[in-house]
Amino acid sequence: MRGIRFALCLAVFPLVASAHAATPSEDLIRQGEYVARAADCAACHSVRGQPPFSGGVPFDLPMGRIYSPNITPDPDHGIGSDTEEQFARAIREGVRKDGASMYPAMPFPSYARLTDADVHALFVYFRYGVKPVATTPPASTIVWPLSMRWPLTMWRGMFAPTPRQAAAKTTQRSFPDPVLARGAYLVEGAGHCGACHTPRALSLQEKALTAADGDLYLSGGGSVDGWHPPSLRQENRTGLGRWSEDDIVAFLRGARASEGSAFGGMADAVQHGTQYLTDDDLHAIARYLRSLPARKTPDLVWKYDPTTETALRRGDVSARGARVYVDHCAACHRDDGRGYPAVFPPLAGNPVVMDEQPDSLITLLFKGAIVPASHNAPSAFVMPPFAHVLSEQQMADVLSFIRGAWGNDAAAVDVEVVRKLTPKESGAGGVKMPLN
Repeated sequence: MRGIRFALCLAVFPLVASAHAATPSEDLIRQGEYVARAADCAACHSVRGQPPFSGGVPFDLPMGRIYSPNITPDPDHGIGSDTEEQFARAIREGVRKDGASMYPAMPFPSYARLTDADVHALFVYFRYGVKPVATTPPASTIVWPLSMRWPLTMWRGMFAPTPRQAAAKTTQRSFPDPVLARGAYLVEGAGHCGACHTPRALSLQEKALTAADGDLYLSGGGSVDGWHPPSLRQENRTGLGRWSEDDIVAFLRGARASEGSAFGGMADAVQHGTQYLTDDDLHAIARYLRSLPARKTPDLVWKYDPTTETALRRGDVSARGARVYVDHCAACHRDDGRGYPAVFPPLAGNPVVMDEQPDSLITLLFKGAIVPASHNAPSAFVMPPFAHVLSEQQMADVLSFIRGAWGNDAAAVDVEVVRKLTPKESGAGGVKMPLN
């Protein structure tokens, strides 16, 4: 389970001993579904075109590929024979029913913060609210001896808090506003935002699990599958410093806001998860993120510079990459780089554009992206892939143009960086890749 992924209360209640004694209420099942939405379980355990939660989503780790398990209530292929205690231990401690440790692709260090009440509701939902599916995901490709799991037990002991430790840290923190407390619980717990947006050490643990652990928390993560998760702190240029609380809520509700649109894993997080959260919870998340100060001091301020807009409107395409931009980008993102908010995102002042690492921009050009439809924004918008249209040099040129225009003033992109981050199959114009 991944993604922004939350819960319903801050109190800790005792686990119900068994969910088999009687069919639970519809309200409890709906509560569990809400927690599953908040935790974005579907994004990691559902393959497009296959039954929900039947597993099979691939995860590429340094030592090989693993696949997410089937978490439907099928007793033979899923988790239908798991007790609630076994389920809770897997969720919050990363220990399978057979006692083996899970890989940290499962964000149990964050889920350790889930309350007993939310874990119980989640268990009830997966037992009674999900259709069982009799399929087994592909086997892991990690070969022996790297496939041995006993070292993961030591990893858990060093880097993953137990539920008791997580609860103790929670009670030690105080917030001036209950909304902030709720937001912290959602972001640091079920939402496990840090799993993507916090840097990791060489031993793969997050360098900070909560804001109380230091300002590395949510300061930007490592690239995954070509996407570079940006800072969610208050940096003016490369974080959320210019986003209002309502901007963040709009983004989480509909995958788009005036400052940018969701793509990659974040698009999945909105589509499967955050669009279903209540307004109160979305505002709690946004208010908590707004409370995290910028890590970089002094924080540079973005200011729009009309020089590029003026040159393009005069027909001046002499700058490196300007001709490519006019031919392939300006129709949607405009000469002024401001795009069409909530439809085609702005490039001027966009934190992803100004990110120190251009990985996401390169991947967007190669793969394209879909801004997903949601309940509040029912139309999906597509950026097509340009791998079959632009050469690697042209990609480097146009990205350098975008990163240097409209006051963005970010570093140029070298063609070798583009070459390193793109697939190796070659063709006359690049590589044809499907939208994902």
